[in-house]
Amino acid sequence: MKTQLQTLLGLELPIIQAPMAGVQGSELAIAVSAAGGLGSLPCAMLTADVMHQEMKTIEANTDKPYNVNFFCHKTPEVDEAREAKWRGLLTPYYQEFGIDASQITAGASRAPFNHELADVLESFRPTVVSFHFGLPEKALVNRVKSMGAKVLSSATTVKEAQWLEANGADIIVAQGVEAGGHRGIFLSEDTESVDGRAPKYSVSTQIGTFALLPQIVNTVSVPVVAAGGIADAPGIAAAINLGASGVQLGTTYLLCDEAKTSAPHRAALNSDHAAETTLTNLFSGRPARSMVNRIVSELGPMSDWVPDFPMASTATAPLRAKAEASGSGDFSPLWCGQNASGCKAIAAGELTRKLAAGLGSDSFI
Repeated sequence: MKTQLQTLLGLELPIIQAPMAGVQGSELAIAVSAAGGLGSLPCAMLTADVMHQEMKTIEANTDKPYNVNFFCHKTPEVDEAREAKWRGLLTPYYQEFGIDASQITAGASRAPFNHELADVLESFRPTVVSFHFGLPEKALVNRVKSMGAKVLSSATTVKEAQWLEANGADIIVAQGVEAGGHRGIFLSEDTESVDGRAPKYSVSTQIGTFALLPQIVNTVSVPVVAAGGIADAPGIAAAINLGASGVQLGTTYLLCDEAKTSAPHRAALNSDHAAETTLTNLFSGRPARSMVNRIVSELGPMSDWVPDFPMASTATAPLRAKAEASGSGDFSPLWCGQNASGCKAIAAGELTRKLAAGLGSDSFI
């Protein structure tokens, strides 16, 4: 028996490897796709040339379906006042590491999907093109669809799921609050700022996977994929029993041989710190689930003075580099969901097959 997702995408297994910018490349995507799942290539931090090479590598190593992922945010102008306030908060750390803050250039570390990147996609026509933070402009969505690709995006609320379906999404990821990395929030940003500071993203609307999933399934007609807190075969079975057509897993793959997870990040995942996660905007300007480290503990997980996404990471990048050089993750975005129990330092293909153990049995589908 196959789920609606498997039939739509031609997948052997109802498993999507979550795209994780900064900790993976084509190698992980290839391994998962070759094992029968849907491998994903995160492109939010790649240039068009690098993206082209990565996709070329994927297609040279597997003929299975794969997903290419982008962010679709609007790049803000640099706010000098807020940038100065943010760097002021970081000054004690700069002094500790001997960093000259005046040499740090403000700017964006992640680019949104655009026509130049769509040009690259034209050459490959991947099975799935996915987005985070909603969907890009209609012309870009239509262009992706004209390539024959299915469009996937994440919803953190029922309203977001309804919006995605109405605006062209073929598949919706129900992203529970347990999920690691960036929240896919795009409809719940408050419109008013406080004392000239940045608008806050409302996290009060964010709920757990198994509360969100059936609500979205009952509201939309497209396949729904569950994400957040799922780390093993019983968890996958539970999601499918609640109506999911598949699951999307990210944290579970972070220790795999093909992942590019840093040494400090791997060490944290193998420690008790993996059980201590929180939503924080310190690393990018948007809420994202990370392990609690020094900067999160000392500055507090959410700050009104962090520059708008994706400007915040420029100021913390030198601190991260200095700390990681000495083996510390004190200033690194240690992305991690609330359930890291499935993390295993094995090949991603082997892990994918273990996750799908029991597929086809009465207890699974």
